[in-house]
Amino acid sequence: MPRTALLQIAQVLTVVMLAPLLQGIILQWEERVQRAGGPGIFQPYRDLWKLFHKQLVIPDSASFIYWTAPVIAFTCMLTVPILIPVLTNFPLPLSDMGDILGGGLILTLGSFFISLAGLDSGSAYGGIGSSRAVLLGILAEPTLILVFVGITLLAKSMLPFVVNHVLVGQPAVYWGPAHLFLVAAFFILLLVETDRLPFHSSTHIEVYMIEEARILEYSGPLLALLRWASAMKQFILYIIFCNVLLLPWGLSIQGTALGAIGAAGGLLVKFAAVGAVVVLVETMQSRLRYYRYQEPLATSFLLAILAIVANQMR
Repeated sequence: MPRTALLQIAQVLTVVMLAPLLQGIILQWEERVQRAGGPGIFQPYRDLWKLFHKQLVIPDSASFIYWTAPVIAFTCMLTVPILIPVLTNFPLPLSDMGDILGGGLILTLGSFFISLAGLDSGSAYGGIGSSRAVLLGILAEPTLILVFVGITLLAKSMLPFVVNHVLVGQPAVYWGPAHLFLVAAFFILLLVETDRLPFHSSTHIEVYMIEEARILEYSGPLLALLRWASAMKQFILYIIFCNVLLLPWGLSIQGTALGAIGAAGGLLVKFAAVGAVVVLVETMQSRLRYYRYQEPLATSFLLAILAIVANQMR
């Protein structure tokens, strides 16, 4: 098997295997900031193991959507790492299947099917969670598209590998206002898409929960797939934010085994730095009412527009 094909597989496996670890680190840091003990960083792996060994409990009203949504969501998260720079700064054999907008479409496709499954279960909580997720998407997804358009105008290309090379090779572009606006806009989207804004809830006890409400009727292996897909989505968004926008250095140039291992270690270092900022932002803010969700998303939308305007003026 060619080395590039092995690197392609390694990129996908990196996301699959390390995504729960990132989730565990962030959860533990949140508890430590709040002066609590918190779970261990490997607790997500234990939770997945237990869920895969539990029995399925299926709602009477469930249709084929209920069964297929976890599989589709998980498959989408397996596809995106093929298109983005995870370990190498050069395209791999299947990286030309889609551009940065295609990757964004695949990310939102999984969320769309989870929302359908929340409605399909017939649960009141599932309906509430799905409707709230759609309301967030009304502002989040157009902003995400604007950010990707801004990135495209910045690098004159829609391929994330080209964006990485432009930012590494041209410090004037990296420190320019257009790029800085894009970083700020995407950081707000990162908080929204990973449930880190102070109006979200990741528990089962608060009436304004969003992501947990959509999957409340799931159990056993299907719930494990959904939780794993959610952790992988978070990991992928961190990859896009770090390897394409904020910290585009530290990727393997030659594609050697040692370089790929070093790039994987560098990912954890980058994610630790970004995760620490995310935890501080989340824990330092007071809990907001849900109807104020439009404020940070409108700010992100405005920053993306400013990035496009600044890019046209340079």
